[in-house]
Amino acid sequence: MTDNVTVDTEPSITIWNDPSYDLPTRVDALVAAMTLPEKIAQLYGVWVGASADGGEVAPYQHEMEEAVDLDLLLETGLGQLTRPFGTAPVDPALGALSLLRSQQRITAANRFGIPALAHEECLAGFATWGATAYPVPLSWGATFDPDLIRRMAALIGADMRRLGVHQGLAPVLDVVRDARWGRVEETVGEDPYLVGTVATAYIQGLESTGVVATLKHFVGYSASRAGRNHAPVGMGPRERADVMLLPFEMAVRESGARSVMHAYTDTDGIPSAADEELLTGLLRETWGFTGTVVADYFGIAFLHALHGVAGSWGEAAGAALAAGVDVELPTVKTFGLPLREAIAAGEVPEALVDRAVRRVLLQKAQLGLLDADWTPVPPALEGLDVSDPDAVRGTVDLDSPANRALAREVAEQAVVLLRNDGTLPLARPARIALIGPQAESSTAALGCYSFPVHVGSRHPELPVGIELPTLAQALVREFPTSEVIIEAGVGIDDLDTAGVAAAVEAARAADVVIVALGDRAGLFGRGTSGEGCDAESLALPGAQQHLLDALLDAGTPVVVTLLAGRPYALGRAVDEAAAIVQSFFPGEEGPAAIAGLLSGRVEPQGRLPVSVPRSPGGQPTTYLAARLGHASDVSNLDPTPAYGFGHGLSYTTFDWSELAVEQATAETDGELRLAFTLRNSGTRWGSEVVQLYAHDPVASVVQPVQRLIGYLRVPLDAGAGCRVEVSVPADLLSFTGRDGRRVVEPGAVELRLASSSTRPRLVAAVALTGPARQVDHTRRMHPLFTVHPTV
Repeated sequence: MTDNVTVDTEPSITIWNDPSYDLPTRVDALVAAMTLPEKIAQLYGVWVGASADGGEVAPYQHEMEEAVDLDLLLETGLGQLTRPFGTAPVDPALGALSLLRSQQRITAANRFGIPALAHEECLAGFATWGATAYPVPLSWGATFDPDLIRRMAALIGADMRRLGVHQGLAPVLDVVRDARWGRVEETVGEDPYLVGTVATAYIQGLESTGVVATLKHFVGYSASRAGRNHAPVGMGPRERADVMLLPFEMAVRESGARSVMHAYTDTDGIPSAADEELLTGLLRETWGFTGTVVADYFGIAFLHALHGVAGSWGEAAGAALAAGVDVELPTVKTFGLPLREAIAAGEVPEALVDRAVRRVLLQKAQLGLLDADWTPVPPALEGLDVSDPDAVRGTVDLDSPANRALAREVAEQAVVLLRNDGTLPLARPARIALIGPQAESSTAALGCYSFPVHVGSRHPELPVGIELPTLAQALVREFPTSEVIIEAGVGIDDLDTAGVAAAVEAARAADVVIVALGDRAGLFGRGTSGEGCDAESLALPGAQQHLLDALLDAGTPVVVTLLAGRPYALGRAVDEAAAIVQSFFPGEEGPAAIAGLLSGRVEPQGRLPVSVPRSPGGQPTTYLAARLGHASDVSNLDPTPAYGFGHGLSYTTFDWSELAVEQATAETDGELRLAFTLRNSGTRWGSEVVQLYAHDPVASVVQPVQRLIGYLRVPLDAGAGCRVEVSVPADLLSFTGRDGRRVVEPGAVELRLASSSTRPRLVAAVALTGPARQVDHTRRMHPLFTVHPTV
């Protein structure tokens, strides 16, 4: 279709607007009626910012791009609106009104009346002013509870959908390979099975509300060399397949996700945005994904500007389209005039545009955006006088009691008790010394993509929009009869130790010291954790270790609390602290959850989604390492963690006993079966996480010493017990073999029932028999747990 062709659209206009036709028929009719500029217009977004008075959104001028002429762009249509709520602090009801008016403008300007698809960030909640700030994804992993995360995502999606948002740019399915990487807080953890199961649950919750979930970053982003953001990735095909791809494979198969975002990085010289084998061959042709692939922000332009695999903007556009990228975000750059010129010059086939626009329009049709009765009025504004901004202002509550209650539940389940010499739970101490840079910070519990940090930090003159209690306030509420003395001691990341003497004096005068350490979330070096905030080592930022050591020398029991975005080495505290409580940016309810754990009101339930190192150097390390990746006599560096993946203590105790190997051998297409008794032998309710690891002592390619293949959270009252049965399909023991295909090999295997990667409780020696068997993406991916109460 060329620009100067006149198309009689009247006979088929009812087809693409008529829900009685099947979606492919409607989309094909619409594509046939569109000119090339109209088709291309559906393949890019424009970064906008909602109007504070409910007016139309205006283009957001980002420092990386030139200004756009919105009036000119809208004549041919618009594919997406980028972050209409998450660009500036705006009352959410007025933001919805602003989006409504903008959609009216967009549909009126293009001859088919096609609205834009609006997307937003939702990594720690709906990233807009006044919305609940939930725990970050690393805390989701610490819950080991997919059902809980599914419920949280459903609340987030419902809030987004009722304001007119169609797509959420979450979750992150990157597996942590180097904890120095700044975006560790955005990941679910260092194990692909944990990442896959928790992220899949989040996607299911978001998609259940009608919001399109976006899997990111496909693939390998978190494995960049030296933990540097955007740095090249040097992994081989087996590590890529068995570690990095597994969560995406699980999510595509089980979640109903409708969008994938490519990664910024290149792997072995091939940028993800230009990797046809990845985005088309594997994702679509092998796994059967039918949704849209969207660009990470500016990622297509980076093919020319940073990667150097395209000689021009038009060549970058063609490379991305050929690979399988459908939508350029956040704003038009390469998919605008450069793409049109490349097509006119015969350098890019127009068929690539047709392929992409069909996917985009099919998704819009699925969302109801092509229906004749579509309305720009979102559910939140129905029945209101949308002509009067004052009648709309303040009518939307995005931090409801129900939201906060679930945020509190997630936070309470995510906080991890690493060490306890019996000091916790605290009796009612007469005097508490609360010391550290996180003591009185209102944003100490918030991650980089929470709105108050991500956007609100640029608008200090405006209210935060939600209640953000500090840890100091939470402790005062939790211990009303205790005197709480507060000293910062040091800052988050500076080296000034002038305040340490006063902190030590306060510690000596107290019955117990609670030291609050951790990170400041931020962007591109403005924080110690977050996007572009990579660490040289895993030493605590600034002078925090100096403060901690001084407090340990003061003679008063020290309880270490961490509000951080990554795990840190804690030096002497691992052996000398009275207790250590780890949280990973637990959200607005996080300080109360930590205080509740300290008092005993909250039972410790969290388990580590990432290992806590003993030494700050020697990175990267992971529990998911082969034998030579663990401590050995051939290196003086010992990567053994202080606290391993899956570790977490409780205020009660659990006994594991009576292991029965009910099926000790199985064919390579069969299953193994185990059973054991789990009992709460303590005096209070608790929740144990049963973790199932596989150890393959001999394989055709080097394997991790062990890897997680299943887990189950089991709550038990004091004295109660249960019989846990588990069926383990042989498929779970598969790996990528020498020929690049996934295989189940015969041989001896250990199945380890454990409370952490460093604490096996029961070990079953089993074996697979028969011939080696190849499996693919249709293999079984989960064990089956069955729990029977016992007397």
